[in-house]
Amino acid sequence: MIDPSCLAVVLAAGEGTRMKSDLPKVLHAVGGRPLIDAVLESARAGGASRVAVVIGAGADRVRAHLGKVAPDAQVFEQRERLGTAHAALAAREALATHHGPVLVLFGDTPLVRPATIASLVDRLSAGADIALLGFTTDAPTGYGRLIIQEGRLLAIVEEKDADTATKSIRLCNSGIMAFRPGLLPDLLDAIGNENAKGEYYLTDAVAVGTARGLRAEAVIGKDEDEFVGINDRAQLAAAEAIFQQRMRAEAMAAGVTLVAPETVFFSFDTKLGRDVVVEPNVVFAPGVTVASGATIRAFSHIEGARVGGGAIVGPYSRLRPGADLAENVHVGNFVEIKNARVDQGAKVNHLTYIGDASIGARTNVGAGTITCNYDGFFKHKTVIGADVFVGSNTVMVAPVTVGDNALTAAGSVITADVPGDAMAFGRARQEVKEGMGAAKKAALAARKAASKSGG
Repeated sequence: MIDPSCLAVVLAAGEGTRMKSDLPKVLHAVGGRPLIDAVLESARAGGASRVAVVIGAGADRVRAHLGKVAPDAQVFEQRERLGTAHAALAAREALATHHGPVLVLFGDTPLVRPATIASLVDRLSAGADIALLGFTTDAPTGYGRLIIQEGRLLAIVEEKDADTATKSIRLCNSGIMAFRPGLLPDLLDAIGNENAKGEYYLTDAVAVGTARGLRAEAVIGKDEDEFVGINDRAQLAAAEAIFQQRMRAEAMAAGVTLVAPETVFFSFDTKLGRDVVVEPNVVFAPGVTVASGATIRAFSHIEGARVGGGAIVGPYSRLRPGADLAENVHVGNFVEIKNARVDQGAKVNHLTYIGDASIGARTNVGAGTITCNYDGFFKHKTVIGADVFVGSNTVMVAPVTVGDNALTAAGSVITADVPGDAMAFGRARQEVKEGMGAAKKAALAARKAASKSGG
C-alpha cells in the first residue's frame, strides 16, 4: 500500500546549459506543459502527498512558476552544484520534518508514469529499505549500471567509474529512488565524493545502505522510454515524440479514429470522445475537449476550446481559447473563433472571424463575416440570436445585438442593434455612372505611360 504521507523530493537545480536557452531547463515543455509540471503531477498521482523541489541558485523563474502551479510545494535552493546527493541534502528541512517514505525524482524526466512511481513505494511496503527504478536497454552508454545479486541491489556504478565488464551490463539506473521512513538524511551524510567527477552521487546511498545491512532492491520498469532525461534540444524532441506516440495510441485504443496518426499532435490534457474522427495535420494545444462523434478536418489548430458532439471543424480552422461549439455546429475553412459560444446546429463555414461573441442555434453566418470586438482599448461583445441569417461580408461592430430570426444583407456594416425578425442593411446605395469606367481607365493608362516615358 502507498503511504499517504509520502514525500517527493524533486531535483530541479540543473542549469541546462546544453539547452542553449534563457529559459530554465525544467520550464521547457513536452506535450504543452513544462517538464517540472509533468513530474509533479506524476509524483502526486503516484502517491506523494507532500512535495519539495530543489532549484538552482538564481532560478527565480522556476520559483515563481512553482508558486503558481504548486503553491503547497516547499522550495529549496542548491547554491553549489556538487551532485545529486548534495542536491537532495538541500531539502534537509523537509526531510527532517517528514516521517513517511521519501521519493527522489528528477525535474527533467517527465515521462515516468504514476503507476511506475507507485511501484517503488509498494516495494518498500513489501520489505525493502531502499527501492530504485531500473530499466533494461540495448544502448546503456551513459547510464549507471545496476549490480544485483540474489534479488538484492548491491550498488550502482556510474559510467565514468565502470570497468569493461560493468559497462557490458544492460540493466541501468533511472536515478529515481524511494527510501523507507527516516533513512535518507543519514545516508546522504555518509555519501562521499571519491569518484571520477568528484561529486556526491545519490545512487551511492545503495552501497552505503547495504554496508549497513539495509535491503536495497531494484524495480525494473517495463518501458525504457519512461526514463528519458532531457539535457539538450535533441533529447527534448525525442521526449516529445515519445509523448505524442503515447497519446496517439491511447486515443485510438479509446475509440478515436486518427486518419494519419503520425501527423496529429496532442497536449497533455487533450480529451477526445468515442468515435471522434481526426483528419491529418491537426494540432491540439492545451485545454481541448472534443465530444463523441465530432470530426476535426485536416490542418486545423485548436486551443483552449470545447467541441460538441457531432460537430464538424475545418479544414483549416482555428479555434482559440474560449471557443465553445455546441452539438452539430459546422465551422469551416479559414474560420477563426475566439472566446465565443456557437449554439447547436449553427454554421460558420467560410473565411470568418468570430471573437467575443455568442451565436444562437441554427444561425448561418455567411462568408467573410467579421465581429469587430476590439476598439483599441477594450473588448466588446456581439450577440447574434437563433435562426439568424448573416449575409456574406457582414461586419458586426460590437457591442451589438441581432435578434432571433433576423437577417443582415450582404456587405452590411452593422453598428446598431437589429430587432428579431428584422432585416438590416448597412451599406451605401449603389450608383452607376455610364461611361465613367472607360474614361477612368483611359486616364490611368495615360498617366502610367507618361510615368514610363519620363514625361
